[in-house]
Amino acid sequence: MMEFKLLMVFVDDDKTETILDTAREAGATGATIITSAKGLGLEKLIGLFGLEVYRQRNVVLILVEARRADAVLQQVVDAGKLDESLGTGIAIMVDVEKAMGLTEHVKALEKQHPLS
Repeated sequence: MMEFKLLMVFVDDDKTETILDTAREAGATGATIITSAKGLGLEKLIGLFGLEVYRQRNVVLILVEARRADAVLQQVVDAGKLDESLGTGIAIMVDVEKAMGLTEHVKALEKQHPLS
């Protein structure tokens, strides 16, 4: 049975396509985008009328075969420039207990990106 990791990447809309393209090229199994998520950082961002403004972000969920996960994560972080300054976004990786419906995805992935 194949093991998977889930990468969750929280980025601005203008970086979403770069993240998706990079993940695909690096061997990710698939991705889902949740748009218009709201988040806050270390410091409050105050807008009009003194109200706190929450940044609009996309959440990119990327399912990755476990043996490829570290490499995909690093490439996504590099492509999105996530470690360069505050507010650029974050990426986290979590274990997936079980994933179903991926048999054909895995076969196609192995043909496109064979592990050495």
